[in-house]
Amino acid sequence: MKKLITLVLIASIGLSTYAQEKKERPGRHEGHPMDKFTPEQRNELMLKKMTLELDLNASQQKEMGKLIADQSAKREAFMKKRKEKTEKPTSDEIFEMKNKMLDEQIAMNSKMKKILSPEQFTKWNEMKKHHREGMKKHFSQNKKKHDFHGKRKDIENKDVQPRG
Repeated sequence: MKKLITLVLIASIGLSTYAQEKKERPGRHEGHPMDKFTPEQRNELMLKKMTLELDLNASQQKEMGKLIADQSAKREAFMKKRKEKTEKPTSDEIFEMKNKMLDEQIAMNSKMKKILSPEQFTKWNEMKKHHREGMKKHFSQNKKKHDFHGKRKDIENKDVQPRG
């Protein structure tokens, strides 16, 4: 009888601890911190950052605010359209997307040349270059951690033994 009571007690304790909610691990975040802001808040922060880094005057800030809002709207629309698609794009679609992206980058450069002084434009190009290098570094580190199936390389994959 004592064994039965002990067994029931251990089982109930085990079930109650298993049923408790999982707590978030410290140090893990949910996506990118900028995702928590509204598009308007992100645009404002980006404009203020560019104002500080490029020393923009009032008229430049006004022009940049419009440009940032336009770029943000295009980005949001593209991301929404991309999430709606379930199948992978064809090579022709990829070519069209890349071609469109490059055209938009060319247009952005010409708009920035009109808004910024030559010194500011040079500094802006350096900022872009630095940002791109950081992105490449981040993605190359992330790629090294995972194999081509998206599984972590540092976690040992154990073979499953067939039941029989």
